[in-house]
Amino acid sequence: MPTVPQLSVPTIAISGSELRFPVRRIYCVGRNYADHAREMGHDPRQELPFFFGKPADTVVGAGRVLPYPPRTTELHHEVELVVALHQRGLNVGITDAASMIFGHAVGIDLTRRDLQAEAKKSGRPWDMAKGFDNSAPIGALTLGIPPASGAISLSIDGEVRQRGDLKDMIWSVAEIIATLSTYVELAPGDLIFTGTPAGVGPIKRGESLRGMIAGTEPIEITFEE
Repeated sequence: MPTVPQLSVPTIAISGSELRFPVRRIYCVGRNYADHAREMGHDPRQELPFFFGKPADTVVGAGRVLPYPPRTTELHHEVELVVALHQRGLNVGITDAASMIFGHAVGIDLTRRDLQAEAKKSGRPWDMAKGFDNSAPIGALTLGIPPASGAISLSIDGEVRQRGDLKDMIWSVAEIIATLSTYVELAPGDLIFTGTPAGVGPIKRGESLRGMIAGTEPIEITFEE
């Protein structure tokens, strides 16, 4: 009989602690900033929140040097607020959503934009555009509920490419949690990427990215040449 694989649970750092947060699932909200929705050719007034996912083991911590992903010539950055959950919930009310939050962090939703465009054109799933290896860099979690407002930005080699404010989200964190919980039962270890402001764009080989949200530890990654 072949050896049964021994698998470890992916984890992310917790600011000020030696403990690490285990990751169960990763959910992502699409087009949650009006300026980004318009940037992608959509009217934000006509959309309800929609969701896609990434595998848990796509998580990458700060300071990593990453291989440039294969099968793409348009790797894009999307800086986002990420919330981590520590309670289970199904059909959660908006007023109860905050109690489910363990902490928050800054993340980068890496996207193979050319594969996503082809998938959209062909009516196919986005999985290979969004859920590839190392596609979810996340900084250390700050404990507690994220602020309703605050600067969010991403720079490449020191040049700011994305800049926005958390208050510009179309759907609040509580509304996102409540809506998502009508589709699936949320559970401890779940992460939610909450959308990105305008300015998404390409990443070249050898470039270094720094994502920042006021009050959280930054996420920094570099791509190999």
